[in-house]
Amino acid sequence: MKKSKSIIFIRRVLTSILVLFLLISFVFVIIRLSPGDPAQKYLSPKLSPKLYEEIANSYHLNSPIAEQYITFVKNIFTGDLGISYTYRKPVVSVIGQYLPFTIFFSITAFILQIIFSSLLVYFAVKYKGGVIDKFLTTSSMVIYAVPVFLSSIFLIYIFSYQMNVFSSSGIRSFNFDEFSVMGKLLDYIKHLLLPLIAISLTGIPIFYKYLRDSIINNLNSLYVMNLSSLGMSRKEIILKHVLPNSVNSVIAVAGIELGILLGGTVIVETIFSLPGMGQLTMNAVLARDYPLVVGCTITAGILILLANLIADVIRVSIDKRLLRELMT
Repeated sequence: MKKSKSIIFIRRVLTSILVLFLLISFVFVIIRLSPGDPAQKYLSPKLSPKLYEEIANSYHLNSPIAEQYITFVKNIFTGDLGISYTYRKPVVSVIGQYLPFTIFFSITAFILQIIFSSLLVYFAVKYKGGVIDKFLTTSSMVIYAVPVFLSSIFLIYIFSYQMNVFSSSGIRSFNFDEFSVMGKLLDYIKHLLLPLIAISLTGIPIFYKYLRDSIINNLNSLYVMNLSSLGMSRKEIILKHVLPNSVNSVIAVAGIELGILLGGTVIVETIFSLPGMGQLTMNAVLARDYPLVVGCTITAGILILLANLIADVIRVSIDKRLLRELMT
């Protein structure tokens, strides 16, 4: 059994590395073949025309793409992602400034998604087939169909523009340092609550749908009827048998959702002007900051693959039957 788990883990790691390598290669080539030239933004009519050549040479932009790619692959194994054109600092250093916020923001949103979707599933299963169950199911479908940018703008319009209760951008006020400890905490909440709600709304319907359907399918299974006929209480059946059998599909979805969140919530971070990986990636693309774009892609890819790898390990640990499925 341990040997099988090790084989699965090694296979998953190697597959993840291959996927990440292909992703990096694709982005590296596409961004250099796309129109535009980052060296042009440093030019001015007042400066010498030779400045372009000097800048292009300093960024290795005049080298063939194949040579640039080989150099990049060599550097990446040493942890050197290059120098950001915009920030004039190592890409690793720039990402290190933005990544902590995205990790905190994503994990917080993920926890909120799990908590609220579980509460909704509790009421849906308790009143299965009733008005509450139908209302929650219909509402979740409607919320899922609403684009995140539209829900974000709606929240800003209602709670920031009309009611002036929460902030519409940034993570803290200009006079943040003047607040007390409790005042600083409330200021963070005032700035982050709307984006957390906006990004959580995208995942709650997904978790709700998978968990509700899985629990109800298990409740209608023959083994539940057999356990009930043996005198086992409904609560005991749900806690000891139904939930463990229902959670596997949710864990798989959770790995994907957490990976997407950690990879950078571009739309929400851009709309609310949050200092995370999504905002950084967007700015890097607009500025044609090649090293930073590739660095953000690598970081996002690693986080997404890592989240899915952890989800697979947890699923195998809970349900041993998945070993055969993953070994094939």
